[in-house]
Amino acid sequence: MKEESQIAVETLEIAQKYRPEERFLLAILQDVQRYYNYLPKEAMETVAQYLDVPIVKVCAIATFYKAFSLKPKGKYIIKVCDGTACHIKGSVNLITEIKNILGIEPGETTADGLFSLETVNCVGACGLAPVAVIGEEYHGNLTPASLREILKKYQGGMENAK
Repeated sequence: MKEESQIAVETLEIAQKYRPEERFLLAILQDVQRYYNYLPKEAMETVAQYLDVPIVKVCAIATFYKAFSLKPKGKYIIKVCDGTACHIKGSVNLITEIKNILGIEPGETTADGLFSLETVNCVGACGLAPVAVIGEEYHGNLTPASLREILKKYQGGMENAK
């Protein structure tokens, strides 16, 4: 875990890519989220100070948009599509398999910080149902067995996952 002062310095560097105007709040938070994979409290406080806006406003934006997380996420975020096509083709079985392998529920992160699990309404790849997105990689026509093999590759390192 990084120290508060280090987070403040890094966040300020990110924020200073923008003029200190409130209209850039969302963009700055997106950049901070991309950098840390979540929004640390110290980072939100730094952004509020930089933009001279109340911390409540920063928190309101951070909690309004589902894309933001106030909790650390794993190195690899597994998004299992549970839209209609994926649901019909067995996305529930994929979620169950992930729970069995990694021991996490949707919205949780593994203790080692490697994986986070999310369910999403649609990833726009219905023809490949059921689909999971791990990081930026789409994996379609999944079965619990094929998903198990993919997860093993990610557990072994990203260079083995492709």
